[in-house]
Amino acid sequence: MGTESGPVTVGVLGLHNSKESKAILNAVEALGHDTAWFRRANTSVSIDDGAVTLEPAADIIANRLLLSTSAQPAEELGLARLFNSVRPMLNEPTAVLTAIHKFATAVALAEAGLPVPDAVMALASDRLNDARRDFGDRAVYKTAIGTHGGGAWKIDLDDPVNPRVGDRQAFLQHFVDTPDTPRDARVYVVDGEVIGAMYRYAPEGEWRTNVSLGGNVEDATADLPEDAKEIAVHAAETIGLDYAGVDLIETKEGWAILETNPTAGFRGLFRATGTSPAPYIAKMAVERAGGTVDDDAVRDLSKTLDDSTPSAAPKKPRQTPTEPSVIGYTEEVVISGTRGSQPVLAKADTGADRTSIDSQLAAEIGTGPIKDIVRVRSGSAKGGRARPIVDVVVGVGGTQHTVAASVEDRSHMDYSMLLGRDILKHYHVDVTRKVDEHAGPVEE
Repeated sequence: MGTESGPVTVGVLGLHNSKESKAILNAVEALGHDTAWFRRANTSVSIDDGAVTLEPAADIIANRLLLSTSAQPAEELGLARLFNSVRPMLNEPTAVLTAIHKFATAVALAEAGLPVPDAVMALASDRLNDARRDFGDRAVYKTAIGTHGGGAWKIDLDDPVNPRVGDRQAFLQHFVDTPDTPRDARVYVVDGEVIGAMYRYAPEGEWRTNVSLGGNVEDATADLPEDAKEIAVHAAETIGLDYAGVDLIETKEGWAILETNPTAGFRGLFRATGTSPAPYIAKMAVERAGGTVDDDAVRDLSKTLDDSTPSAAPKKPRQTPTEPSVIGYTEEVVISGTRGSQPVLAKADTGADRTSIDSQLAAEIGTGPIKDIVRVRSGSAKGGRARPIVDVVVGVGGTQHTVAASVEDRSHMDYSMLLGRDILKHYHVDVTRKVDEHAGPVEE
């Protein structure tokens, strides 16, 4: 373990193989300190005669668990809480729990006097739909936990909504109409300071600005008004986050906070600003553990984004990797939209790039607005047929998949839904296994 006179050891808790975790670890090493990467292959906690030991050893841990995309966020949050009881942690579990729940974040910010769009969450369908009239002609309908723009729909006044999408709670939020191309701002805050800011523009035909959806970025570090930067810093402090990407949108009354992301990506910000947050997070961790860093070295390192494999990467386990789950040629799934969920007997189609659903089914569950139109070759039809693309949530077993599905009239076909490779890539397909609509799974 490190001391004030020598290097400290900074650990990163990230069970995933993310570029951001790698960049933080590499920055710590470049600043002259030691690293530990907490992965499944190398992590353990033991109690021996009352003494608790955490392996690998670290003086402080940076929390990079991607809870918003996890199938079991409570389980991983418990792990973070366990490690935090043994060692100091950046982005402590309690703060992250609030941050990943978008409505809990909005409530905490509103109670602190910070500007957020009007919103309502109700556990009963009639109460949620009664509130629709308060949001004008259009509203945003979101799952409380979600990421990369998944689980968010722009809906019209006459679209009924359901309190849950799949297994996640949902809510209504005021839609902020921005002129021309939809735009918001992401401000990256580390230890109470703005490291960089970017404007994010939605791609053509889309209203969401997420970089993962193809959004364009532009450096806003110098252009963004100081009051917006102050709001972002105050938001991170209110939620209790040591580092965060704070998303803002400009309204007629000024800037409002959309969300605070505890595991915001670095690549979009670096592409826009030429600044990486990783060295600043490394600096904060080192200094809170009692170590020292050279500020000039931090600034120099921030001009590159080193996400190469760090020396702290654990060796790959010798045991055979866990095989993907098996899905049958036909499978019962649960498809969810803004109005509710339905169990559906679907057929696996390994030749299709994307999942496809029947137009009547899409209308019944409420799939939200059309986000694109694609042409699909079909038989002898010249040029193919135009099909709208909409977001749906598909539950396979206990796993939820948010995909952009095509909509077509399948009323004359045996199955109202085809599972494409956007879902099947997560599974092995056993063509001999089928689910009979009445008798359940059968084997040929």
